[in-house]
Amino acid sequence: MFHGYRGKHSRSSGGERTLLAAGILAALLLTAAAVFLLKGKEPPPDDQGPVQQVGGSAVIPDGPGEPQTPPEEPDVSPDVSVPEVPAYDFSQPAPEREAMDNSYFSDAAFVGDSRTDGFMLYSGIGTGKNLTSNGLSVFSLPTKKALTIGGEKYTLLEALALEEYGKVYISLGVNELGYGNNDRYYEKYSQAVDEIRRLQPAAIIYIQGLIPVNEKQLEDYNGNKYNLTNEHLRVYNDLMRRVAEEKQVVYLDLYAEFVDENGGLPEGVSRDGVHLGKDACKQWLAYLQTHTVDYDTLYPDGPPAAEPDTMTDNGSGQA
Repeated sequence: MFHGYRGKHSRSSGGERTLLAAGILAALLLTAAAVFLLKGKEPPPDDQGPVQQVGGSAVIPDGPGEPQTPPEEPDVSPDVSVPEVPAYDFSQPAPEREAMDNSYFSDAAFVGDSRTDGFMLYSGIGTGKNLTSNGLSVFSLPTKKALTIGGEKYTLLEALALEEYGKVYISLGVNELGYGNNDRYYEKYSQAVDEIRRLQPAAIIYIQGLIPVNEKQLEDYNGNKYNLTNEHLRVYNDLMRRVAEEKQVVYLDLYAEFVDENGGLPEGVSRDGVHLGKDACKQWLAYLQTHTVDYDTLYPDGPPAAEPDTMTDNGSGQA
């Protein structure tokens, strides 16, 4: 009985040992496979894997199957700056631009003589303040009580101070053409601009160059008794352009708009060689509509300082 039992036990132990060895071998194989797979996902400790060159910089891949993200490049784009708007050239007449409608003149004051009065009546402008007087000159501007408002007499400058305007158009010089002192004319015109700026510091000031005259018609009309010539008129226009540049206001070249090939006002434009007919007044308005300038274009840093009041006498030296 003893030997039979022992032999049975010996056969059973050998089978168990075989099965145990097989299980251990299988476990070792699985462990080796797992280690192999893990090692495939990580670069060796002393070798960081393949290196890519991107824009001269070394880039380490993120790993198999993952997007490779290059480092941020330094910002080397050129500076993009807004170009500076060129300063307005006060030495030149206002350039032509898209036409404005008549509402542009709703806050405008028109300071002038009988020519401007005709413009206000016949051009079709239909708006703006008419501050004109027949025979007005730069010499009489501060002294001539030409306007009656509320039963009280005012000079044009005094009347100008009663309201606030966005634009002031000056048209003076025809009544001064017979006066020979050009330096005095320039001085008084400069003072007039200073005074208008002092009274209307927020307004755009437009100096309107003189429209030429027709000397033949003047001769036929009254013998040209005031000696109005286009030669002298051009001198005055040059002086007004000088004032516009020095005082930094806008010059309007109406002379070039109307002059003919002989340097004067064309035939048929005026009844007397000076005052304009209805069609010419409309042409005048069309010029003003297409020659406007924005306040911020003129004075991006603010307007020049207003001068103190210097127009205390007419200073004309005329009888």
